[in-house]
Amino acid sequence: MSADFDRIYLNQSKFNGRFRIADSGLGWKASASGGSASNKAKAPFLLPATELSTIQWSRACRGYELKINTKNQGVVQLDGFSQDDFNLIKSEFHHRFSIQIEHKEHSLRGWNWGKTDLARNELIFALNGKPTFEVPYSHINNTNLTSKNEVGIEFNIQNEEYQPAGDELVEMRFYIPGTLTTGDEEGEVPKKEEEKEGEGEDVDMEKEEKSLAEAFYGELREKADIGEVAGDAIVSFQDVFFATPRGRYDIDIYKNSIRLRGKTYEYKLQHRQIQRIVSLPKADDIHHLIVLAIEPPLRQGQTTYPFLVLQFQKDEETEVQLNLEDDDYEANYKDKLKKSYDAKTHVVISHVLKGLTDRRVIVPGSYTSKFDQCAVSCSYKANEGYLYPLDNAFFFLTKPTLYIPFSDVSSVNISRAGQSSTSSRTFDLEVVLRLNRGSTTFGNISKEEQQLLEQFLKSKNLRVKNEEKETQERLQNALGSDSDEGDINMGSAGEDDESEDVDFHASSGEEDVAEEFDSDAPVSDDEEGSGSDERPTKKPKVE
Repeated sequence: MSADFDRIYLNQSKFNGRFRIADSGLGWKASASGGSASNKAKAPFLLPATELSTIQWSRACRGYELKINTKNQGVVQLDGFSQDDFNLIKSEFHHRFSIQIEHKEHSLRGWNWGKTDLARNELIFALNGKPTFEVPYSHINNTNLTSKNEVGIEFNIQNEEYQPAGDELVEMRFYIPGTLTTGDEEGEVPKKEEEKEGEGEDVDMEKEEKSLAEAFYGELREKADIGEVAGDAIVSFQDVFFATPRGRYDIDIYKNSIRLRGKTYEYKLQHRQIQRIVSLPKADDIHHLIVLAIEPPLRQGQTTYPFLVLQFQKDEETEVQLNLEDDDYEANYKDKLKKSYDAKTHVVISHVLKGLTDRRVIVPGSYTSKFDQCAVSCSYKANEGYLYPLDNAFFFLTKPTLYIPFSDVSSVNISRAGQSSTSSRTFDLEVVLRLNRGSTTFGNISKEEQQLLEQFLKSKNLRVKNEEKETQERLQNALGSDSDEGDINMGSAGEDDESEDVDFHASSGEEDVAEEFDSDAPVSDDEEGSGSDERPTKKPKVE
């Protein structure tokens, strides 16, 4: 005969179900009414009696909670019990499994300092001997030593089986002051006592101090099994340069995840987070880039990284052997990966990621610039970079990395940056997005690239508007319509007919000039017959 409890929530899930205690172990099944169809289709949760270790009873958000520490399956939380269920549950566990239920009281002071305890299956933060909160190791995705006295913990929000109700905490940081002397660790003290008196000073010199935060960080990595992912890495690449996030990292690629190990930060990345793999040559003809689009993005404090940009020497080669058993390789990876590689490094990494993630590698398309490159130099806001017109998207590198699919583009506007002599050599490319989602402008593109870029975009069935060309056409249309009309009456300014000037005599032109500047010039006939109107001759100058 089993004991059943209804409306019980497993591991803080959104949906309730029925919890059962039987001689063989514990079971939970989602309720038949309410919830999604996928949740109802899930198999029941079963926990054998041999896995039970310790049981705790405490207050919780939905009433009372039963926390079960298992031997190999971590922590199991069952929430939604009433206070009256305690006596029945206590007797059932004692009668069936000979296990006593421990009653736990939590500290409700709300203080943010206390002591941490790294237990078998969870991290416990306690105050005055009472736990304030617990974090199961299965919920911890990554941890980093963010500073000398600070440890950051990132939580796993990608677990498909874990469906919490409401908002979810994604990161927590612990400030742990103080130092620890490594010579005081267990196992080294007896050794020091056996040393001779003359060597005592040398032993003291070998003592090293490290911060308590560093010690906590190392122990947490070991307990939560996040320093090394379960199983050996399939392949590793050492000292790879990342443009985003900037630094050098060692890459360990596993069957389901990737670990990036740097000097300061470490990241754990699931294969299902990789949405796109883009392999592009850099415009300097020296380096090659591999871009990984990540969703959800990696986090470093308040900074998120939706794109990882790896940079390699163009001609750098590597030779690696995959760490796979022959049977495993033949059964699962024969059609996806090669057993060994001897090729350029960026080719090897892109092929391995393609085989493990089932994502195709995006490469440059048919576009070629005037300088026989697959990208054009431009700027986005105050950042200089390169715009790659791919077959189905715009890609801007390196900071910030932008990916704009052609399916999201409403139109493309080509406009001049200005009317000055320097700005007339470049133009702007404005990408207008659909559904009124704004626009993105790439500026300072060489005028020499305009025709090739415009032809490429039109070949992709994009609406391209050339503002300069449209302005010239409107001007020509306006001038053409004016020239077709009749002559405009411009008044006296329009009288072009030549008429003889009766007061002008060509024959007397030179004589008038001579008379004005020469005192000995002959008198003209008109002046002789003028009578009283005779013009007096000029007197000679007296020197």
